[in-house]
Amino acid sequence: MWKEFKQMIFRGNILDMAVGVMIGAAFGNIVSSLVNDIFMPIINSITGKVNVSAMSVTIGEATLTYGAFIQAIIDFLLMAICVFIFVKIANTVRKNLEKPAKVEEEKPKRVCPYCKSEIADDATRCPHCTSQLSN
Repeated sequence: MWKEFKQMIFRGNILDMAVGVMIGAAFGNIVSSLVNDIFMPIINSITGKVNVSAMSVTIGEATLTYGAFIQAIIDFLLMAICVFIFVKIANTVRKNLEKPAKVEEEKPKRVCPYCKSEIADDATRCPHCTSQLSN
């Protein structure tokens, strides 16, 4: 059983997934800090420090804190915008780093004037119809 466990753990895709999860968690912290420490103070200064998450309504003995839900939606939208911008920038940088292969212009193919078959540029006779060709 221990041998099977080691084989599963050290399989390439498991290790790749573990690295991806760790990088994803670190990136999540960066985006959360960007939203909470940069965007939210700007939004609060524009809206006059309105605390949306404190909005609630009491129905009987139950308190519905719909403001927390609205705040969660705002946080999600801001994080989605940040991730979108980050992915766009990363894709642009990646495209700029990848040098496109130089495409050589192809010379037009030489065609036999008699049988219209494709022939070599230096041919003196057509290999298909054996006609004498002029250079």
